[in-house]
Amino acid sequence: MSKELYTMKEAMLYSQRIAQLSKALWKAVEKDWQMWIKPYDLNINEHHILWISFHLKGASISDVAKFGVMHVSTAFNFSKKLEERGLLEFSKRDDDKRNTYVELTEKGSNLIIEMYEHYHDTHHAILDGSLPLKELYGRFPEFLDVMAVIRNIYGEDFIEIFERSFSNFKENLNEPFQKASLS
Repeated sequence: MSKELYTMKEAMLYSQRIAQLSKALWKAVEKDWQMWIKPYDLNINEHHILWISFHLKGASISDVAKFGVMHVSTAFNFSKKLEERGLLEFSKRDDDKRNTYVELTEKGSNLIIEMYEHYHDTHHAILDGSLPLKELYGRFPEFLDVMAVIRNIYGEDFIEIFERSFSNFKENLNEPFQKASLS
């Protein structure tokens, strides 16, 4: 990209705005997420690994790390803890001895489903903050610009895994819980 497309001031303001908004959004997401998973004695990394394993059935530790936006050693170490709890299984493939793969056990799958069913048992500031937009536009906010930025940072593979996992999530979620009312 050519530096003539923007000034130093524009670049700094943009970067700082993204940083501040991202941090504020993350703090709210983190608090919501921690409150949701607290009764299950999981931390965010562990839950994220379970979620990724649930939707990407047979993901490699490298895939988990990439999609979970964590270091490979972090993905491996937290996966090990989940294996010790009987929630994940490690495996090697006959055609790929170099990579380690993880899959949910039945206990792990049941835990994820139970957590989905109890999603509304805790408060979600992000959801509450988004509801006025849902009421106004008839849908939750979409993040096309953010997705484009993420695609440029993490690559097409990341977006493909993201889209595949959410597509799988939509298809496999049988709406066992009641729709939340907007009132």
